[in-house]
Amino acid sequence: MINRQQDQLKLFVIVTQSNDKEVLNMINLYIAPSSASSRKARAWLKEHDIAFKERNIKSKPLNAAEVKQILRLTENGSEDIISTRSNVFKQLHVDLDSLSVSQLVDLVVKYPDLIKRPIIFDDKRLEVGYNEEEIRRFLPRDVRTAELHHLESQLSS
Repeated sequence: MINRQQDQLKLFVIVTQSNDKEVLNMINLYIAPSSASSRKARAWLKEHDIAFKERNIKSKPLNAAEVKQILRLTENGSEDIISTRSNVFKQLHVDLDSLSVSQLVDLVVKYPDLIKRPIIFDDKRLEVGYNEEEIRRFLPRDVRTAELHHLESQLSS
């Protein structure tokens, strides 16, 4: 009986997600196919059975609203998402600190190669680039808790 209820709940979640474009907590993965870090992030999410929505931001660049959404999730603003080592950034000779938010957003929309990749986010969390430790924040809490208990039991043995 319990397994049947769990299966029905899973089906409900899948149907809800497929019918609702703005699913809360849906993980978004913005990639550039040529980026090794993007490929690693995709592989990690798949390996951990984490549902995500993928978007190639080279072929479908971000609009101003999407750039603002990502900026809202940053801890350090433009510093977190702008690739200061990129050729585009070096050619522009721009001082990020002197730009207003709207100027920064316009710049990113005009020059999408300014953005570090991959960008992994949901409605609360953001990870820019691939970091094997930091990406774990996207694991469900119960999985992280179980792994912690497993590690603790190994240490106490």
